[in-house]
Amino acid sequence: MSTGDGTSPGAADSTNTQLRVGNASGFYGDRFSAWQEMLDGGELDVLTGDYLAELTLLILGRDRMRDADLGYARTFLRQLEGTLGTARERGVRIVTNAGGLNPAGLATAVRSLAHRLGLDLRVGYVDGDSLPRPDALTANAYLGAFGIAAVLDAGADVVVTGRVTDASLVVGPAIARFGWDRDDLDALAGATVAGHLLECGAQVTGGNFSFFTELPDGGHRPGFPLAELHADGSSVLTKHPGTGGAVTVETVTAQLLYEVGAPAYLGPDVVTHLDSVRLAPDGPDRVRVSGVRGTPPPETLKVGVNNLGGFRNSMTFVLCGLDIPAKAALVRGQLEETVGKDGLEFVLARTDHPDTADTEAASALLHVHLRDGDKARAGRAFSAAAVELALASYPGCTLTTLPGDATPYGVFTADTVAQDGVEHVAVLPDGTRVPISPPPRTQPAPSSTGAPASGAGRTAYPTGSPISSPVGTTHPDRRRPLGVLVGARSGDKGGDANLGVWARTDASWEWLRGWLTVERLAELLPETAPLTVERYELPNLRAVNFMIRGLLGPGVAATTRFDPQAKALGELLRSRLVQIPAELVPEGAS
Repeated sequence: MSTGDGTSPGAADSTNTQLRVGNASGFYGDRFSAWQEMLDGGELDVLTGDYLAELTLLILGRDRMRDADLGYARTFLRQLEGTLGTARERGVRIVTNAGGLNPAGLATAVRSLAHRLGLDLRVGYVDGDSLPRPDALTANAYLGAFGIAAVLDAGADVVVTGRVTDASLVVGPAIARFGWDRDDLDALAGATVAGHLLECGAQVTGGNFSFFTELPDGGHRPGFPLAELHADGSSVLTKHPGTGGAVTVETVTAQLLYEVGAPAYLGPDVVTHLDSVRLAPDGPDRVRVSGVRGTPPPETLKVGVNNLGGFRNSMTFVLCGLDIPAKAALVRGQLEETVGKDGLEFVLARTDHPDTADTEAASALLHVHLRDGDKARAGRAFSAAAVELALASYPGCTLTTLPGDATPYGVFTADTVAQDGVEHVAVLPDGTRVPISPPPRTQPAPSSTGAPASGAGRTAYPTGSPISSPVGTTHPDRRRPLGVLVGARSGDKGGDANLGVWARTDASWEWLRGWLTVERLAELLPETAPLTVERYELPNLRAVNFMIRGLLGPGVAATTRFDPQAKALGELLRSRLVQIPAELVPEGAS
């Protein structure tokens, strides 16, 4: 902890050549014990916690509607109660965005907790992200890292923020430690990559990893990660000794591809060029991240806007045995006649298998969703109408749920605001409010490059044109799951989804780069065919990244898609059977 003299993080290290930053939370609801595990597991200078996502701010906004004193992640306070004394004893400073919509309120609550525990702590916070939008439930600009750095420079032991970029939780302590200024763009970009790798916790140490069966513990309990940052912006990703999972070039690649778009990764302090990132092994459970280039940030900040979109309800019918399409059509006609067509959506999941002796295996599921501005129509009027069909519809009619009321849903949209259009403020432990100036040098946001691919409504922007691979010309192809050659990681970006795919060897990358085009993706994942799809290459990672516009409709909180956050999209792609050059198929791959 701070000695009260305003020294920077980890000031006990007089050389200031390294900053060890760990992460103990990747989302609101992550492993409760991670804070204690990270503090007990090894040396740290700073411990961060990321609690915010687009959906989380909607949840916090509804909390605040009920109680104006809320709006922050209350779980964080409970986690801190058992760990604040340990952090104080071990000199670890805490930086978190758990402040959500009320960072001042959480900072006050942390001070009260410290007082109750008999701890002398200095707590500051970052403010100014909330924007006045009378027509929105929440509207928050994604602030940068210099406000965090200013609070740390003032000697804070705990820094609370609202909506900063996730990576800023790591970049801010690095600015405070190494004294970077706005022109240290490569260093800022390198720290941004480290922050992006840490922000989702165990995802970089083997969590949600395509090849989890190859991990030492089979992926049972991956440890949380840490980064050793250096003054030039390079870093080493690792984890505490003895914790589960693994840190390898592939686990780091997977997280690097998560929820990103174009290689020019826009941030409030720097544009980070992901196609410049180089990864290399640096010993057991250690991966060196270097070579990252940065250019001036864009003229605008991203703004996340949440609105209440109406009310929703769902009922699921079980359709067993024969005539599945006809049974689904009967239910559709009956419900449309009863409640009307507006807002109804029917999704038939053909989970049924022919000629099986098991009821569940012989059944398909018909998911019926209703979204409407009228709570009564979306509520019991709909669910009761579904239940009333139990004795008056298809043979074997049954449902998986009881009738219920409608629940409100939110709609997320992204907007922008000028860098100087927000009042970014660092509130120091003594209450002093320090304005944080916008970057003196900005540039228009980089545009995608490359020739559009053919196809109605679909565009590809490769960073390098797909090549015709010579692989596969000497031996016949083998029909295998694509996943025997590649890993994947996918996720949500508002109503859009990203899908990153990486090859495991140079030879398979040579083939993948020419083979996996936007058109091929549409063949393998037909739901992408009518959408705008952008394709980007990251040769240093042997990877291709797709941005699929509109896949999630009005966003996570409103979509009725079976996989609402597109988390499983990459694994769906890997499961598709494709023709693979025989010489690339790993021995024993089924």
